[in-house]
Amino acid sequence: MGSIQCEHCAATCCHYLALPIDKPKSARDFDDIRWYVLHDGISVFVEEGDWYIQIRTRCKQLGDDNRCTIYESRPRICSDYEPGVCDYSESDYGYDHLFTHGKQIEEYYAEKTGRKLAKDYAGGARRSSRNRKVASALIPLRIS
Repeated sequence: MGSIQCEHCAATCCHYLALPIDKPKSARDFDDIRWYVLHDGISVFVEEGDWYIQIRTRCKQLGDDNRCTIYESRPRICSDYEPGVCDYSESDYGYDHLFTHGKQIEEYYAEKTGRKLAKDYAGGARRSSRNRKVASALIPLRIS
């Protein structure tokens, strides 16, 4: 199955990278995540309680045929992918949450806290760092 599957693969896994990020704990953290997803090619997802930023970008080592040009010396993370358990065959990633737009972060924050992110972190860039720390300290969050 693996080799036949690979013949049809569009190298989906080679068109993004995902890096772990800290679980947001304050309004400022959520506002930062909102800023991330306001950029093209960026999403944030939660999987098994862990938070990740995903950056859509094509691997420089892919050939025009979507095959790896450094297959024999590819990074470990690439060789850990197994045919049958890869992005090509898995249509449901099993995300707990997927955020692709700023509004989604605002809605998630409101659902978890009962408050609006804009009110909890209004004018974040205009506040002094001291005022941001005080404001964040006054807004305890319990996010699961």
